[in-house]
Amino acid sequence: MNDTRKIVAILAADVVGYSRLTGADEDRTLARLRTLRGDLLDPTIAVHNGRIVKRTGDGVLVEFRSVVNAVRCAIEVQNGMTERNAGLPPGRRIDFRIGIHLGDIVEESDGDLMGDGVNIAARLEGIALPGAICLSEDAYRQVKARLDLAVSDLGATRLKNIADPIRVYSLQVGAPVEMTPAQRESELPHAPSASLAVPDKPSIAVLAFENMSGDIDQEFFADGIAEDIITTLSKARWLFVVARNSSFSYKGKSTDMRQVGAELGVRYVLEGSVRKSGKRVRITAQLIEASSGHHVWAERYDRALEDIFAVQDEITQSITGAIAPGIVAAEIQRTHGRNAAELGQWERVMRAHWHVQRFSRQDCNDAMTLIDEVLRCDPSNAMALADLAYNWHMGGLFGWCTEPPSVAMERMGEAARLAVGADDRDAAAQTTLAVYELFGNHHDDAIKRLQRAIQLDPNSSFARGYLGAACSFAGMPDRALPALQEAMRLSPRDYLTVIWHTCCAWSHLHAERFAESVACAKQAIDFNPSFPDSHATLTAAAAHLRHAADAKAGLVGLLRLLPGLSTTDPRLIRPFRRQTDCERFLAGLRIAGLPD
Repeated sequence: MNDTRKIVAILAADVVGYSRLTGADEDRTLARLRTLRGDLLDPTIAVHNGRIVKRTGDGVLVEFRSVVNAVRCAIEVQNGMTERNAGLPPGRRIDFRIGIHLGDIVEESDGDLMGDGVNIAARLEGIALPGAICLSEDAYRQVKARLDLAVSDLGATRLKNIADPIRVYSLQVGAPVEMTPAQRESELPHAPSASLAVPDKPSIAVLAFENMSGDIDQEFFADGIAEDIITTLSKARWLFVVARNSSFSYKGKSTDMRQVGAELGVRYVLEGSVRKSGKRVRITAQLIEASSGHHVWAERYDRALEDIFAVQDEITQSITGAIAPGIVAAEIQRTHGRNAAELGQWERVMRAHWHVQRFSRQDCNDAMTLIDEVLRCDPSNAMALADLAYNWHMGGLFGWCTEPPSVAMERMGEAARLAVGADDRDAAAQTTLAVYELFGNHHDDAIKRLQRAIQLDPNSSFARGYLGAACSFAGMPDRALPALQEAMRLSPRDYLTVIWHTCCAWSHLHAERFAESVACAKQAIDFNPSFPDSHATLTAAAAHLRHAADAKAGLVGLLRLLPGLSTTDPRLIRPFRRQTDCERFLAGLRIAGLPD
């Protein structure tokens, strides 16, 4: 026998109400779970050095060498699910419950784990609330001094088929622990230099990446990635980036992220590592909120080292493309639970972003109010003006504002031109003006402007996504798809991803690839069911395939979001350059049962 006995941290997780979710829509639930595994669960487990022991239909068992890694992984997963469930109705949300135990297990020859340690972790997961993490006392003892979350002591708890009661602690993810001023001071390591005030806008320090290869040549590669990230992020005008000389001063030192944040006056810190093995390299990166030490985002990249400069460029682009939406999501989260009167200028813009992504009449109006408040104090704020233009676009497109669509379009153009006038090197401002040009049926002008926006910010998923949209409605669906896929690759967790999936559905619909259009529309609805065009494209494409069930489901969703809709409704006007694309779309809606 080759069985091995050892002490490890075991994490068990499963989906709350899995049977209910699959009973309501099995295909969609399974598709969402596959997406979550690829985008969140597996990368997060890998970053924290976990080993997936086994999967069940809705769950996973993972082995970690330390409880700290297991808990960090669990917190990051639960925070990621909070972000992904934003805007979804309760019946469509996927919530995980997680149990973690430190104990003795037996590893069998095939890698499977057996023993009470596994059983206890599974039972802890079974008593955890949705979105929570339950720890045994043995596990909690290892991390209690490192936690900045509210912890509930559930006391001695009897677990099914476990002989003795076990003391259980529940972590409330998203609820920071309340500390006294003296505790806060003791938590922060004393530093030789004074703390700096954090700027009003988001701020970040990129630390030198750690070379874990023992190969001095990789030192230059690791430094090069961090330096390129600093250079690229510095082009984002809404972000304060600490200079290399300051952030690299921590190289080779063991430092607390809260100390770094305090000394450099930043809200976020990016750290990473490089490990070379043979002709392959593994790069990890973690974005951390400095004040709490919480992980906002983490990713691992495995690449072949055939062209070291090409790898460096690719990794830099991937990391910088992910950082911006990660920071925006964290900034939005910071505004929750606070009255609008308590918010600063930047925080008002972030709250407006949150309302825009919910795609509803009330949220459109709430976003407009917040942006107006910002512009009264700062009328030349390019970001707020671009957001105002985009909000007028959404409000006019779907009939969410009181003004008629033509008036909303005029207001959008005014705001977009003011945004570009305030800062013509702002990619988001150029993109919103391009969207105005696109929906004014000036397709070529929109495409040229979007290409300029990408030159200004090559990592702008906003510009790349709308370049795809412009090409699609201009009658070039096959040119549209690579731009849309690149937008989603650059920023897979961005709230606009629902629009990029939908534009893929539009592109396939324009090319009469109806099955592919249906698949993309369903992906969009899985990401966020509140965007009307996702349901519209599903309805039309499924109707052309004579898939009655999908067409009916799409039409029900479309009418729920846009009540009283007909084929002649101005809320269905889209910038089709080719009349045949418009006729094909409306014909599909008629087949599905939408009246004229």
